[in-house]
Amino acid sequence: MKSTGIVRKVDELGRVVIPMELRRIMGIADKDGLEIFVEEEKIVLKKYEPACVFCGSASDVHNYRGKAVCKECAGEMSKFVC
Repeated sequence: MKSTGIVRKVDELGRVVIPMELRRIMGIADKDGLEIFVEEEKIVLKKYEPACVFCGSASDVHNYRGKAVCKECAGEMSKFVC
């Protein structure tokens, strides 16, 4: 993990500000979702990308009835349509 040397304090409401320069570098826009992970004693933030509910792939994902489905799984499901 690479250190940026940036330190931010948690405010009284538990919020932390992610610096603008880091948001630009990471492609995080206003209102983008962030996933929160815990690794041992670390908190990891990752830009949220919807993933296929079947295989977990985040590439070429489309929304079908409120669920994320990738193109490959959609093709596989089409084989079962009567």
